[in-house]
Amino acid sequence: MSQPNLSMHDAAARRFRRKGLAGVLVATAIAAAPVLMIRNGVHMPNLSLLAAAPVKIQLHVAAALTALAIGTVLMVGVKGTRLHRTLGWTWVVAMATTAISSLFIREMNHGAMSWIHLLSGWTIVALPMAVYAARRHKVHMHRRFMTGLFVGGLLIAGAFTFLPGRLLWRVFFG
Repeated sequence: MSQPNLSMHDAAARRFRRKGLAGVLVATAIAAAPVLMIRNGVHMPNLSLLAAAPVKIQLHVAAALTALAIGTVLMVGVKGTRLHRTLGWTWVVAMATTAISSLFIREMNHGAMSWIHLLSGWTIVALPMAVYAARRHKVHMHRRFMTGLFVGGLLIAGAFTFLPGRLLWRVFFG
């Protein structure tokens, strides 16, 4: 007896459950981090440093965190739904805000731009290209652009914000 063909919806639901488990594990790790930090003698984040930062940095961090949260949901969620499109537009606005605001943040290089600003420039160029691909139903191209922006523009660039001497290093590690 052969197994009936699974519809696209069933396959998408199965992928969502599998990715959803990974999302739950990540969320649990994030929620447990403060407890582990206290238990291991690491201090809680000093958010007063972020509150004292210039508005351009506060806007940049808020937009980046918004893009990170929404992007994570988009990466693990079912694609092509109304929720995906709505969150996708919100993500595009958050990413554009993150990229544009970063162009005004130059404290680390004595007023000059650094190589990390190249990622911001690429984000400003790639976002409209990714939206265009989606509007033209070029799903593969859209997926490649958006995944690249999420990984390169948020995760990798975000990791650099935790280098010693940078603001987020001081906020989280003293």
